[in-house]
Amino acid sequence: MRVAACVAVLALVLAGCTTQRVAEPPVDLAGDLADEVTVDGMYTHLERLTDVANAHDGSRADGTPGYDASIDYVAGVLRDNGFDVQTSKFERMVLASPGKPTLTVGGRGHPVDQASLLTQTPRGGLSAQTVRPRRPAGCTAADYGTATVRGALVVVDDTGCSVVDKQKTATTAGAVGVLVVSDSGRPGLFTPGYYQQLQAPVAVIGRDVDAQIRRTSAPVRLVLDARAATVTSRNVLAQTKTGDAGRVIMAGARLDSGPDSPGINDDGSGVAALLETAARLGSSPGVANAVRFAFWGAGAAGQEGSSKYVAGLGVEGVRDVALYLNVEPIGSVNAGYFTYDGDQSGQPNPQVPAASVPGGSAGIERTLAGYLNLAGKRPADQPLGRSGDYAPFMAAGVPIGGLTTGTTGRKTEVQARLWGGQAGRPFDPNTRTARDTIVNVDRDTLGITGPAVAFAIGTYAQSVEGPNGLPPRN
Repeated sequence: MRVAACVAVLALVLAGCTTQRVAEPPVDLAGDLADEVTVDGMYTHLERLTDVANAHDGSRADGTPGYDASIDYVAGVLRDNGFDVQTSKFERMVLASPGKPTLTVGGRGHPVDQASLLTQTPRGGLSAQTVRPRRPAGCTAADYGTATVRGALVVVDDTGCSVVDKQKTATTAGAVGVLVVSDSGRPGLFTPGYYQQLQAPVAVIGRDVDAQIRRTSAPVRLVLDARAATVTSRNVLAQTKTGDAGRVIMAGARLDSGPDSPGINDDGSGVAALLETAARLGSSPGVANAVRFAFWGAGAAGQEGSSKYVAGLGVEGVRDVALYLNVEPIGSVNAGYFTYDGDQSGQPNPQVPAASVPGGSAGIERTLAGYLNLAGKRPADQPLGRSGDYAPFMAAGVPIGGLTTGTTGRKTEVQARLWGGQAGRPFDPNTRTARDTIVNVDRDTLGITGPAVAFAIGTYAQSVEGPNGLPPRN
């Protein structure tokens, strides 16, 4: 204890000799941050986001006054805590003319979803026979076998690969368009920027429409006539004034809600955890590595805020980001405890080969999992995909990690025995609905996950070395 006291006194003396007064790091920055990020502190932010939603027709969706007010609140909190704040702009597409996308089968029209607002059918629609690959995913030429698809509309399911890969394989073989059977929009089907990569008409149909197609051998007619317009959105970014700016610890959460939803858990809970961590850390902490906080726009519209941000960083900007920590909803009422599967130890996602996961991601997972285990919650693996705000960072080679308590997925019997709660029910039955309010955020859950986020940020702000550290970047 005497040695520790002497070291502390010496540190204070040396600090007084510097020209810039920077707070000295506590003995355990990670542990101190985890202790300081409290449920009450995070709920203060959730209450303010609730006020924003209530004042704007119950929504904080991107492109609405509710989102603009959310930006004002987040930026205000950061500025009050000494941060220089950027609200960087980016352009995205929205629906300008809804048209009437329709698939006519046997003389009866069925509404369909137009996959890309940039790609329409010719005026009057597109009439063609339907053809199915031998393997329904239609991801590779081998899936088609001997099937002849030239001049046809190909019908595929939503498994195995992205809609872009399905379309590319089909059109290479001569198809004039693609019908994707999907009632749920399976994760990985719509990858960031997919709509810009679709060159042929692609429609998403339900299983009920697919059943009608199977009952006829006659040609069908596809009309895709919805059109897009360009709008401007904004991200909110703030970085500490101290720490190595060439080795940035970055953490982000989606700021916007879904349409017609206040979005207080999804993802107000992630926003609250990062805001409170930023407030407790301060703008000039004694850290080895700079910390950058990001609050993404247009997340509910396809993770466009994070995708456009990474695309705009350039090679040098990407190299400066040591890691990216993504914070998804972390206060779900029927909570699971999931860490991103950085070491690929869980059931692998065929769309994310193990070799494509940046080195260091496994260490971030171990850091989060270690905290959760000590808090009494044994975590499970969250499979990595090609969607989510972490995806563009992962694609750029940045080590990634993250935490979520789940949304629409259903809790299994095994998970209910592990974590409590109701098996067979969604982790958050309120996500993207008007019921996603502050009364449907679980305080006990947030009291574990919020500090876990702060602990991870504090850990890597101090050092990116050690057993859970990061390898040298190529």
